[in-house]
Amino acid sequence: MVKEVWPYLTAGVALTAILALAGLPIAAFTAGVLTVAVAAFFRDPRRRVPVDPRLILSPADGRVVSISPPTGDASMTTVSIFLSVFNVHVNRAPVAGRVTAIRYTPGSFLPAFRDKASELNEQNLIRMETAHGPLAVKQIAGLIARRIRCWTREGDTVGQGEKIGFITFGSRVDLYLPAGTDLRVRLGDRVRGGLSVVAVYSQEGSRA
Repeated sequence: MVKEVWPYLTAGVALTAILALAGLPIAAFTAGVLTVAVAAFFRDPRRRVPVDPRLILSPADGRVVSISPPTGDASMTTVSIFLSVFNVHVNRAPVAGRVTAIRYTPGSFLPAFRDKASELNEQNLIRMETAHGPLAVKQIAGLIARRIRCWTREGDTVGQGEKIGFITFGSRVDLYLPAGTDLRVRLGDRVRGGLSVVAVYSQEGSRA
């Protein structure tokens, strides 16, 4: 489990104990079940990350809800992943590289599966410079999620699949892909952070 679980877990265990001591077994059982459910949400399973510089891995667990090609001022393809409360919410670096900028923007808390969530919701943008060029990951809060955690800083060098953050409860993560990548996912696909291949760098798009 990630360290962010402890305030919730401590409160849940304390409430369960108080209700049990007060002679309220049904309420204590309910509180105990909810505590276990919360603990499961903060799970952080070990994963064998496929280290391959040609691959761009999913930054999060969830379902692909949007794929937006470059348009207008947007020079990157955007792959949006919706994380339900049943998904692992640890975010991972899709490739190895250096964190060049982190920009937090306060905002609304629309349901994370809505398209406007990428623009209007509270969010944290992590820009990276890689061997193949720039890439970015955006952490987006949802209707329930009100806590975005970023575990990396500007100037940090991160490895492929390395943990870079966490979002509490249902949320969304956008992955911005540069030119010279071949998509390997479609709308509706289920992906797993640090395991599923979202795109592959084409030979033409790679730097020498």
